[in-house]
Amino acid sequence: MVRRLGEGLWLLNLGLAPPFASNGYLVDDGDLTLVDPGLPYNRPRLRSQLADAEHELTDLDRVLVTHFDLEHSGGLGLLAPEFDGPAYIGQADLAIANGGSLPNPTHHKGIYHRLVRSLVGLPEDVRVEPVTDGDEIGGFVACHTPGHNPGHFVYYHEGQSAAFLGDLVWEENGKLTPPFWLDSYDMRGVRESIRDLTERVPPFEVAAVAHGQPLLKDGRKALLDCSARL
Repeated sequence: MVRRLGEGLWLLNLGLAPPFASNGYLVDDGDLTLVDPGLPYNRPRLRSQLADAEHELTDLDRVLVTHFDLEHSGGLGLLAPEFDGPAYIGQADLAIANGGSLPNPTHHKGIYHRLVRSLVGLPEDVRVEPVTDGDEIGGFVACHTPGHNPGHFVYYHEGQSAAFLGDLVWEENGKLTPPFWLDSYDMRGVRESIRDLTERVPPFEVAAVAHGQPLLKDGRKALLDCSARL
């Protein structure tokens, strides 16, 4: 179900039941941005959740993808043909998705990405653009946070006082925690990215995680607390 988190900010449920639950976010700052379109099949449906927020696919100006994993990028194929704007994804993950980079076949996440790419790659009818560190996309600043994936990105939005964290961290019992090791390429990289992000972004309130419940206040403090426990 759609949940309004604040002025111009909605939480969307773009997965299925746990462990396949995944959060997406809708941000209206004059432009309408969808952060992470979710699974290629989700319930409730993406279209109905946009309608609950009084929007439709044609209203979207852009889509931001935190990384190439099934429950984050798989829903890109649900956007066409109504959505005609750009979708953005980290350059390294774009290379994995389009075949420019070959995932390590001996690594558990590499095996997963080879499977996902063969089953649910990037749709040909959605324009996908690469993201690099520091890019400003509308009101968002893209922060490269490799580890979970080589091309994982966090998107910081000053106006919303929010960081859209993807799978850099998950929420458990009101705290932020690193993702499970089996779901990541490089846990040392995850830890380094968590520490780096706490140093490079200003204080923010909303920690918009992809898994678990978003924290609506003291988000950067929660990330600092997570960093201190690493």
